[in-house]
Amino acid sequence: MPLVYGLVGMLVLILALTWGALQLQVALAGFLNGESIWSKAQKQSVIALESYAISGDPADLANYRENYGVLMADRSARDQILSGSYDYEEVAGALRRSNTVTIAIPGVIFMLHHFSGAPYMRDALDAWRSTDTSIQDLNTIADALAAGYASGTPGQAEIARQRARIHAINSYIEPRSTLFSRKIADGAVWMGQVLFWGVFGAGLIAALLWLDMARRILASVRGSEERYRLLFDSAADAIVMIDESSGRILDVNRTTSSWTGRSAGELVGDRFVHLFVQSMAGQQAGRAASNLLLGEQGSTRPVELQTSLANWGSQPVRQAIIRDISERLKMEQERRIAAEALAGIAEGVIIADAERRVLSTNEAHVGLTGFSSQALIGRRLDEHRRLLDGKPLPQSIWEGVAAGQNWSGEVLSNRNDGSSYPEHLSISAIRDGEGQPQYYVAVCTDIHEAKASQQRLEHMARHDPLTGLVNRAEFERHCSEAIAVAERERLAVVVLFIDLDAFKIVNDSYSHAIGDRLLVKVAERIRRQLSDGDVAGRIGGDEFTVLIPRLILREDARAIVNRLLVSLSEPLLIDDYEIVLSASIGVAGYPLDGANAAALITNADAAMYAAKAEERNACRFYTPMMHADTRRRLQLATELRQALARNEFHLVFQPSVELRSGRIVAVEALLRWQHPERGEILPGEFIPVAEGLGLIRRIDEWVMQTTCAQIQAWDLAGVPPIRVAVNISARWFGHPAFVDGVNRALQSRQLSASRLLLEITESAMLRLGDDIERTMQTLHALGIEVAIDDFGTGYSSMAYLKLPAVAYLKIDRSFVTGLPGDANDAAITEAMLVMSKSLGLITIAEGIETEAQHDFLLRSGCVEGQGYLYSRPLQPDEVRHLLCPNQPLVPARLKLVPPKRS
Repeated sequence: MPLVYGLVGMLVLILALTWGALQLQVALAGFLNGESIWSKAQKQSVIALESYAISGDPADLANYRENYGVLMADRSARDQILSGSYDYEEVAGALRRSNTVTIAIPGVIFMLHHFSGAPYMRDALDAWRSTDTSIQDLNTIADALAAGYASGTPGQAEIARQRARIHAINSYIEPRSTLFSRKIADGAVWMGQVLFWGVFGAGLIAALLWLDMARRILASVRGSEERYRLLFDSAADAIVMIDESSGRILDVNRTTSSWTGRSAGELVGDRFVHLFVQSMAGQQAGRAASNLLLGEQGSTRPVELQTSLANWGSQPVRQAIIRDISERLKMEQERRIAAEALAGIAEGVIIADAERRVLSTNEAHVGLTGFSSQALIGRRLDEHRRLLDGKPLPQSIWEGVAAGQNWSGEVLSNRNDGSSYPEHLSISAIRDGEGQPQYYVAVCTDIHEAKASQQRLEHMARHDPLTGLVNRAEFERHCSEAIAVAERERLAVVVLFIDLDAFKIVNDSYSHAIGDRLLVKVAERIRRQLSDGDVAGRIGGDEFTVLIPRLILREDARAIVNRLLVSLSEPLLIDDYEIVLSASIGVAGYPLDGANAAALITNADAAMYAAKAEERNACRFYTPMMHADTRRRLQLATELRQALARNEFHLVFQPSVELRSGRIVAVEALLRWQHPERGEILPGEFIPVAEGLGLIRRIDEWVMQTTCAQIQAWDLAGVPPIRVAVNISARWFGHPAFVDGVNRALQSRQLSASRLLLEITESAMLRLGDDIERTMQTLHALGIEVAIDDFGTGYSSMAYLKLPAVAYLKIDRSFVTGLPGDANDAAITEAMLVMSKSLGLITIAEGIETEAQHDFLLRSGCVEGQGYLYSRPLQPDEVRHLLCPNQPLVPARLKLVPPKRS
């Protein structure tokens, strides 16, 4: 029985030892599994990183990152366990992330925690730790390669350098990895021996130990197979194993399944040639060949195929490595497109090496310079180019480009025939992986036409396009420069302001084309009178300026002014027209009349206005009083704009009497401006200003409406019907709406056309040109009569006296004033009266102030007269009282009103 109990006890002990050994074996298995995964991850990371360095395939980088993560997870778990203070779940999670078998995780933690100082285990851990820095260096290399591929393709030198570093690190890690594995294995052996000597009381324990050793060997074999499979499946290229005798597929990796869209089970047994579009005939082992790999739904992938023969035991097999070349073909196509684009670009392009020696040029550069690409190869890029001053391109340009800048500028470039042309040159650099210039790219553009266009535009911007004289801005610039010189050398500068007299009449009478040609001839005459250094300009319309620098006194300009007056007054022959003009010239000088260009031009303008107002075809030197007159005109213009709105205009009426009977047969409406501060202003002062501002038409319309309203008021008051004359400006008379405006004014007041007489000067009629006859015919059809005012003071065209609607001729007061004593005035007046009578026109003499004038005109046959001899201009109520002194209730007949005579 004791033997039985002893046997039972031994059996129990053996079972207990067996159970303990089994648990310990589980822990050892987990630890070996972890070692296997770590070793495999370490080797795979090296393989993936080197593959990535060669191909730049992101899949290789991702594969590396995955294996690196396994290594870091194992390292983190190791360091936490060995620290003695760790979170079990956190460590277990790290081991799970490193693909450690779940059931073995507790054993791994147990071994590291309790047996880290055991024989062999300590050496294994030291070997493991010694690889930490090297593995970190692998990650640094991976980051550098990723950055290089992200900014382009790294240079071959850089790739070779990084691969050398990878090999060096692998050479360092591999023996330590082997040492780690060996020490782990030795530790396992040691533990086996401990178990053997501890349990070796029975053969069963020895057998179990042997079986355990056998199990370890089988696990190692399985680990090797798994490592091989992992490498096989994780390869970036597609790998296919083919039976050499039948040509059928024996095995494929995951990449092959992914690219073909078929599972490994579907591919195994199929013929290898069915994977490709093109025939495999002629394919030689060991040599790469291009083909198209069939994918899902008939898609294709360009690949490069390379095969090699191997043996699986006694079975010959062919290993095919299939590499995707899509990116390579894309890059080749992009390079081809870039080359074609370079050849077809319109600008000349030069490619030079780091020494600035030409490597190639495009066709546009050949056409631009005449140099063939072959003739320039090996010559320096800047050999035929100079700066605009003839100096070579400075070294600073190349230093700036080498520093990362682009340079562009204008240079002079030589052609093959020896000629030169202005060129816009742009230089940039293509850099290697270290940032050093590897190539220079120069883009050349012929800017000859652009510069010529720019010069033309600059000339147009500074000169008057019609006459070629400088414009206002350029004249002011010349004037400012002349003033600066005069200030330094104590000299005088003179500005002449020239305005043509009556140019508008000529321009309107002929045509604007004739007017433009006249201005060109005037500019030529001005230029001929100038000396070297003098500047002529046209600043608008018929206004010209002349700059005379370097004079001693302002008055020294009088000689050239006199020459200009004589030259401009000479007849101008344009086509069949002989046109006679004159000019008014204002003179202002530095420093007496202004300290800057604007002041001199303004003051010369004021002097010109004084010359035109006082005596045309003359010149005036500027005085401060002229500027005051100019300011007064400007003030008058401002107030005139407001006069209509403020109702400051009113009409007065001057009677026109029949010389034979003394009856008042008509009145003339005369415009007056009742200024709120300056009192009554006569038309002679403000009408020219109104014409210049374009207000004369509005004033004419107001006069017409007001006159018709007054005629209606007189009719309602019982005043005998009389004719009322209204002065019409040339601008309104020539307006298309003139006739309709007069007709509407009469109809709105229900007045007969015979009640209205329109007065227009012969100079105004001259401006209308061919339109005058059409307007007169329309007025005549409406029954409206016209009087030619101031006859004899202008061109005195007899043709106007025959126009329809012309029924009256007014003799200007300039001829009446000298009657009867002045023989010339008497002869002219008698001639006009005789002519008018023969044409059936009624004559009206203006400005009669003496009995002698009245008697002479009456004897000579004049019909009507106006003047202070009969009456001054009257207010409307005074006219009504004059014609109806007793205010009868019914209209009375016209009565005799003897003129008031002194």
